[in-house]
Formats: sequence, C-alpha cells, structure tokens
Amino acid sequence: MTHSDKQLIVSALENGTVLDHIPSDRVFKALDILNLKDTGNRITIGINLTSRHLGKKGIIKISDTFFEDEELNKLALIAPNATVNIIRDFKVVEKRKLQMPAEVEGIAKCMNPKCITNHQPIRTRFTTICRGDEISLLCHYCEKITDNKGIY
Repeated sequence: MTHSDKQLIVSALENGTVLDHIPSDRVFKALDILNLKDTGNRITIGINLTSRHLGKKGIIKISDTFFEDEELNKLALIAPNATVNIIRDFKVVEKRKLQMPAEVEGIAKCMNPKCITNHQPIRTRFTTICRGDEISLLCHYCEKITDNKGIY
C-alpha cells in the first residue's frame, strides 16, 4: 500500500447534523453549549483537521439529532464562522451559517465577582455585543461587560 492509497475512513452520517469549521480548541465547549455530553446518539469528533480557512479546525457529527436555530446560534459565541450541515439519507439537504444571538442564558459566567449570579443560584443572562470580530457580553444583572472567555 502506497501513501496515496491510505485513507482515513469516518463513518458517513445517514441522518443528523454536522457542525464544521469550529476552532479546534473550542470543540469541547461546543459540546457543552449544545448539552451533548449525555446524549445516547453517536457523536464523531474531529480535532486539528486541516482547514484552508482556519489552518486547523474541528468538526462534530451527531447522528439522528437536529437542532433549533436558537440552540445552534449559541455556538456563534465561540465559533462565529462555523457551518451547519443537515444530513438526510447520507446527503446534505441544508447548509446554514450561524447567526449571533441577541441574548444568551446559562452558557457564560459573569466576570464580575460581585455579580449576584456568582453568589446565588441564578441562571446567567447576557446581551451580546459585537464589534468587528470581538464578541463581549453585557450582564443583565450587574451590567458589567464580560469577554467571550467567560463562556463555560
């Protein structure tokens, strides 16, 4: 077998969702944001794959799982250029780009140590602020700005 004969075979997805062009260092955060750690469905994860645009990228394939736009758009906080491919009968039937959500709840931690969300069992809530490629979050409770590093 020559080098050109070798192939990496990852099982094709019959039905489900493929999240592509995720920065490699954010793949596990994406799993958290979409609450996929406890799913019973098959998940295939690729990290540090070659990408013309990112250099390295991550990919997540989730079988028999389809998301609402509202759920997927939360990923824009950590992977604004990610793409979503909907697969049915082994074919891409829809491609989507993520849209930055106006508000996010429960997926980021307020950076203000005095914020009530850091002392009481209160779900965090933020308004997203986009300035060019910079994303920050305005806390609904203490009105302090948190950068996107505060995302779990």
